[in-house]
Amino acid sequence: MKTNFKFLPKEKISRLSKEPGVYAFRDEREILYIGKASNIKERIKNHFQQRGFKESLFLDKTKSIGYIKTDSEIEALILEANLIKKYQPKYNVVWRDDKNYFFVGITKEDFPRVFITHQTFKLEIGNWKLEINYVGPFVDGKALKQTLKILRKVFPYRSCKTLPKRACLWYHLGRCPAPCLLRSKILEVPKIREKLKKEIQRNANLIFEIIRGRKLQVLKELKKEMREVAKTQDFEKAAKIRDQILALEKVLTQAKIFEIQPIQKVNWLQIQKKLKKILILKRAISKIEAYDISNIQGKLATGSMVTFIDGKPEKKFYRKFKIKISGEPNDIAMIKEILTRRFKHPEWLFPELILIDGGIAQLNAALKIKNKNSKIKNKMKVMSLAKKKNKLYLENLKKPILLKSLPREIFNLVLQLRDEAHRFAISYHKKLREKELLTPK
Repeated sequence: MKTNFKFLPKEKISRLSKEPGVYAFRDEREILYIGKASNIKERIKNHFQQRGFKESLFLDKTKSIGYIKTDSEIEALILEANLIKKYQPKYNVVWRDDKNYFFVGITKEDFPRVFITHQTFKLEIGNWKLEINYVGPFVDGKALKQTLKILRKVFPYRSCKTLPKRACLWYHLGRCPAPCLLRSKILEVPKIREKLKKEIQRNANLIFEIIRGRKLQVLKELKKEMREVAKTQDFEKAAKIRDQILALEKVLTQAKIFEIQPIQKVNWLQIQKKLKKILILKRAISKIEAYDISNIQGKLATGSMVTFIDGKPEKKFYRKFKIKISGEPNDIAMIKEILTRRFKHPEWLFPELILIDGGIAQLNAALKIKNKNSKIKNKMKVMSLAKKKNKLYLENLKKPILLKSLPREIFNLVLQLRDEAHRFAISYHKKLREKELLTPK
């Protein structure tokens, strides 16, 4: 894997590569910041066009921009970690202490465990010591988790801290060799135990080498293993290794692990003017909150609150709620619970406008909770969006408005608010479901 940047003057962004890879901002002497991208050129442009606090620290000092192309996003993620470790750029460290970096740990034991951690550590109890190998630091925890999730399909591995009493969901999905099955009588047979031990160690070691950036060496080793197994006429095992080689080559070139970061151009003054006219408001609108509920027949119900400032999502103000009421599904009661709990936090600062997912019943429920609070009763407007025909219900307006009849800017804003709240609620609900499925009964 290449580790030398090709640098260009920052005025020549148009000549940058559109392929996946790693990029660097440099002043006259040193590298200031290192990042990775699925499209280097677009990501660099994004830094300049969406300049925030982070970018303002180093963009004015930047004289040149370097890049290294990779064959895939996974390789870009791994290379970024290696280069940050090598160069230790000042502005990668400014807003990230050691606890905010990520490392992949692999234990050295009979049945190794693969896991992600914020900090490297040693396990010692008396004379007993567990050795752990680490790879990192990685900046993007979400991309790292996605990478391990993809690699787990090719090389199933153990991830549990302690072996459960029975095989978990990962085993049934074909993602773990399940050393916990050693508790069963069939695996008391020494040959079966040794076979399982070798498989788990092999898979963990291969993943470790891939995460270190040794993709070519791993592929070479697998091909050698396949040839040796074929010589013994164990064609079933050879075919399995062949399938692993093909799957690995595919995921290392085609897997998408980075979130798309669209360039957002928002003329908030113009949008705000039209929004105030629709809502019959004189005061300025800056902060908008949107709410949604996610559940399956009332079970593991979750609520989300997303926040937009001047038309753009501000994720540091997002909040998630685990619904406390139980029984039959009741969206009205759930909305009431979420808003009641939210309004108890004035330190979060109240918005000028909130959007509820639902129709007139949800709107009235939200108004009832809002109007109980004298501090916000007349300082906040409420609207709700019904999925059927996208009807927008507004406070103090008897009939709904069809969203498609509103100006395009307002149409886009409302849908973006609704969709983001929906996405955030579902993501939390899925986490709770996965946690429940993986919890031994």
